[in-house]
Formats: sequence, structure tokens, C-alpha cells
Amino acid sequence: MDKIALLFSGQGAQYSGMGKELYDASPAAKAVFDLADSIRPGTSTQCFSASKEDLSLTINTQPCLYCVDLAAAEALREQGIRPDFVAGFSLGEIAALTFSGVLSPEEGFSLVCRRAAFMSEATAKTGGGMAAVLKLSPEQVDSLCAGFSQVYPVNYNCPGQIAVAGEKNQLAELCRAVQEAGGKAVPLAVSGAFHSPFMDKAAEKMAQHLQNVPVRAPQLPLYANLTADLYGSEEAGIRHNIAQQINHPVRWQAILEDMAAQGVTTFIEAGAGKTLTGLVKKTVPGAKAIHVENAATLASAISSLIGGNE
Repeated sequence: MDKIALLFSGQGAQYSGMGKELYDASPAAKAVFDLADSIRPGTSTQCFSASKEDLSLTINTQPCLYCVDLAAAEALREQGIRPDFVAGFSLGEIAALTFSGVLSPEEGFSLVCRRAAFMSEATAKTGGGMAAVLKLSPEQVDSLCAGFSQVYPVNYNCPGQIAVAGEKNQLAELCRAVQEAGGKAVPLAVSGAFHSPFMDKAAEKMAQHLQNVPVRAPQLPLYANLTADLYGSEEAGIRHNIAQQINHPVRWQAILEDMAAQGVTTFIEAGAGKTLTGLVKKTVPGAKAIHVENAATLASAISSLIGGNE
């Protein structure tokens, strides 16, 4: 039988007004935002009406996108959609952990707020930036980065697309080297060098914080960014994966390829934008890739999945 994977979006797709239609259309989605507001007052207002500039601040981006991710997923679950596998890209992994039962809804939102704070603090001290490298192989990108002391390959997104992170001047030099090698480099609109050693302090703080956070075995097969493998049930291993993904690469292409090998033919992106949908199309040609971020896409997804129509 064909299997379904639910994917949770990461940073970069935020926009003013995100989540409002889900809030209005689904009681389950509304409950996600209401819980967030009870822990971090004003979160839903930020999602629905804050400027793009405010939403692009890491301290705001992560809790807001987490809410939209989880709201979209819970709206699907409310309609009887049950995925066979789940995974989240970067901060999306926290929403995936919550959806799969590793964290309670309260713990998940509180944790993403902590993660945002730790990473924002690290960025304030280290600076840095990121860029997407296109049209080169992983080996070529790894080799180019090895020529710099503070630039690292960090997100293996799909064939021909790898994100790099590091010190801004060296990053600019790397982008020139990429062009000379026949590739293309596109600066990313993020505030720090995520998933690199620039985030070491944030990962350390997260590891310390997690010692007091209860975790449970996932109730759904859940992939880890750190390993591109499934989470186990051991608490120490779960905590290790959550903390270490902050300063280690996201192995997204490998996750998608393994899902396909396990029989997944339908991939649903839950959250703002269609970034992950695009990565699915490039990594698993022929797979059904749909996204849910508002009332129209929710209705379309339910019709497609339950009605069997595109």
C-alpha cells in the first residue's frame, strides 16, 4: 500500500498573515495557536499581522513557524489523515517531535521558544550568514568549503542544492569560488550561520536544558535531521538528536530518499510556503507532493488524499 510522509517546514518561508486561515478553518489548528498564546502571549498576533522584518527575527521566526507547521498538521489529523512517517526540516523537527508524541504540546512550544533564544544569542555573538549552492555535487561543495577556515556545508537539501554557512567575508569568497567552478550561489535571508560550529554554544545550552524536559518514544516513525535515520526510543538518544541538530548539517535529501525506499509515494508539507514540496520533486521524481498552509490548500489536500483526486 502507498505510504504518506508528513514534512514540517523550516525557516525562510515566513510571511505576514500565515496561519490565520487555518486558525479560522480548523478547531484543531486554533487550539495550537491558543496554547502558544497562553505560553508566549501575542504569538498568534505576530503570525497574523507582524511585518516580514519582525517575523524574520529568529526569536520570532521559530515559535511562529512552529505554530503554522503544527496547526496545518493537526488540521489534517482532525480530518483523519494519518501519515506513515514524519520529519521536520531544522526547526520543523520540533513540530514533528510534538506531532509524533515525543513532546507534549506545551513542551514542544516551550522548547522551540528556548531554541530560538539560544540560537539568537549565539548569532548575536558570532554573526555569520548562509547561502544556497546550486548545480554542484556534494563532493564539490565539500571540497570548496574545505578551502576556508570558517565556511561549512550545512544543509544537504536535494540533488544540486546544498546550503553553506559561515563567516560573512569568507562566505562571499566561497560564493565567488562556486561561480568559478560552474555553480551558482544565492545568499539566504537568515540571521545567522545555522547548523554550523557557529551554533556550538546554542547546542550546548539546548543539551543542558533538555535534561529537565521529559521525552517519550515517538508514536510515529520519525526521522532525525542529524542522522537521516529514525529516532529510537532511548531518552538519551532522543535528547542527543534534538540538541546536536542545531550545530550539525541537515541531511534532508537522504531522509527523502529513505522515505521513498520505505514505500512513501505521497509527501505532504505542513507549514508556510512550498520549499519542501520543491525539494521532494527534485529528490523523488514522480512522487505526489502537496502542501498545506491555508484553507484552500487544506481543502485541496483532504480532497486529494481522501477523495483520491489531484
